[in-house]
Amino acid sequence: MLKKISIIILFLFSIAYPQGKLLIPMDLKQTDHLKAYGITYYALTKGIVVDWLLNYRGGSFMLDFNDEIASVCRIRGVKFEQISGSAASQILAEVQDENNNMDVVRLEKEPKIAVYVPPGFNPWDDAVTLALDYAQIPYDKIWNDEVLRGDLAKYDWLHLHHEDFTGQYGKFYASFANAQWYQEQQILYENNAKKNGYKKVSEMMRDVAFTIKNYVANGGFLFAMCSATDSYDIALAAKDVDICDRMFDGDPPDVNAQQKLDYSHTLAFTDFKLEMNPYVYEYSDIDIQPAEIGNFENDYFTLFEFSAKYDPVPTMLTQNHVNVIRGFLGQTTAFRERLIKKNVTIMGKREGTDQVKYIRGDFGRGTFCFLGGHDPEDYQHQVGDPPTDLSLFKNSPGYRLILNNVLFPAAKKKKQKT
Repeated sequence: MLKKISIIILFLFSIAYPQGKLLIPMDLKQTDHLKAYGITYYALTKGIVVDWLLNYRGGSFMLDFNDEIASVCRIRGVKFEQISGSAASQILAEVQDENNNMDVVRLEKEPKIAVYVPPGFNPWDDAVTLALDYAQIPYDKIWNDEVLRGDLAKYDWLHLHHEDFTGQYGKFYASFANAQWYQEQQILYENNAKKNGYKKVSEMMRDVAFTIKNYVANGGFLFAMCSATDSYDIALAAKDVDICDRMFDGDPPDVNAQQKLDYSHTLAFTDFKLEMNPYVYEYSDIDIQPAEIGNFENDYFTLFEFSAKYDPVPTMLTQNHVNVIRGFLGQTTAFRERLIKKNVTIMGKREGTDQVKYIRGDFGRGTFCFLGGHDPEDYQHQVGDPPTDLSLFKNSPGYRLILNNVLFPAAKKKKQKT
């Protein structure tokens, strides 16, 4: 009886896919994993639906065979396989078999992407913009003006990277107070705050943070890395509290700042303790210090396995051709597990430690995802270092996590307007 049902399923799939399929494998046979995401995005811009085969050969992509897409794959150096309709039917039957931890998610429309970055100023390279540029995925750059005037409603996906939402300029004061780029940054932010009607940068950044939170609540997808993870939640918790010292905003902080934090405002973290010393390069105890990592040669984190059929969101966000990934430092390197809210899903951590690297959660109708560290292929990135050449790391598993997040909103159902 079961054999007869399987034959019927294969027959129906063969009818549905008579023209054959284009399969983009994402296992170790793929020549350029990162550009493969760009091919998938490109297909979506052409109105071509793509099936994301979760846990099948590293999270492969499959679409109706198309000469143009095949040609673009060849030009960009992405491996693909032209398969028959019957072969595609067999793959789908395998993926949808209840005994296999696999599933298929249909991607229907390319997400509109925004990257939050100050205009004309970028002393560090940004792993996400590097990934987007290399994969040839288009995006818009936005900053405080656009956020505060409501432009986030135009976008499905927002990225935050080496940002300080607390208004303390990254707490670089002790090391870079006399550096030209630091002074220019402070002037840029102060002028922008005045332009938007604020006396303090910290007050502007607070409102930017809450505007972004509303964007998530209304169905947006937020992906943050490095210092944009913990500094963002700290800014939310310090909604009505001055936590900035005089070199940042002209007056001393509230002496009772710690006691006045409201963790109910945060997305991911709770019960953290602020680092109030302006000369210490740290915001709070959320972050894992390099000394806690120990021997950098042993810094690896493991991706958790989720049920593809019953828990597809973290499954999508953890698709990879390996499950153990080399760690990498950042202003915020990783998150202390005991300070992560119970409703947040941990997707990757260093085994045997409390060092969490990769988390996600839901808020309202939207989703947020935080990844610790600065650059997956530059272990200890320094201010002023040259950008990473991704043509040398085209199969990077760390960068794949970033690009999983980029494609995720394509699978989300459209919200009905009211």
